[in-house]
Amino acid sequence: MSPETLTALWNITCNTTNQPSQGCSKKMVTKLNTTSKKKPNPKQLILVDADGVLLNWEYAFEIWMEQHGFEKVEGGNLDYDISKRYGISREQVKKLIKVFNESAAIGFLPAQRDAMYYIKRLHEEHGYKFHAITSLSLDPNAQKLREMNIHKLFGDAFERIVCLDTGAPKEEALEEYEGTGHWWIEDKIENAEAGYNAGLKTLLLEHGHNMHYEHEHITIVKNWKNIYEVITGQSA
Repeated sequence: MSPETLTALWNITCNTTNQPSQGCSKKMVTKLNTTSKKKPNPKQLILVDADGVLLNWEYAFEIWMEQHGFEKVEGGNLDYDISKRYGISREQVKKLIKVFNESAAIGFLPAQRDAMYYIKRLHEEHGYKFHAITSLSLDPNAQKLREMNIHKLFGDAFERIVCLDTGAPKEEALEEYEGTGHWWIEDKIENAEAGYNAGLKTLLLEHGHNMHYEHEHITIVKNWKNIYEVITGQSA
């Protein structure tokens, strides 16, 4: 990725406002030193996926793919399977995602729309703390970049970041939260269901690839404003 593109991504990351817009056998756990304006209730913990929930991974990945000569097939945006989006093999996609996730660009992802504003409110006004569970990479440098990215965007709201291997399922990471009834926010259906099966209050953030999903006990949410209202029971 060129220096110009990295600069552009960083500018987008830094300029995201705080106002609403009109697996694997091993895992790395990062604990952030945090202070809070309101002492959190131990029960007030929100577990979140990173890519597609906190961070706009797809935006940066699509730029990176274009720079490397890949174009989407017609109608590919609605498919979670990236191999179908670009008309390439799944093995090639796995390699490309791993390379991207371990590149410098991974430290400069912009926040999902309105995530900064509503996470700040949930943290400062309602005392919630956040743990991120992300299937990013086991590469230490990639993990440091992710920590930097999340800390830059969301400040001290995050007290823990769990990094799994690239694309790893999350059942094992969710085991320690089993039966707690904490909130769990995901966009991948399989991981959302893993959270529900672990006894978590699960929200599925709507994207093109999951918009037709239905589950009696998993709430579909359209955006962070919707997430805030569901969690707090208050109008945003």
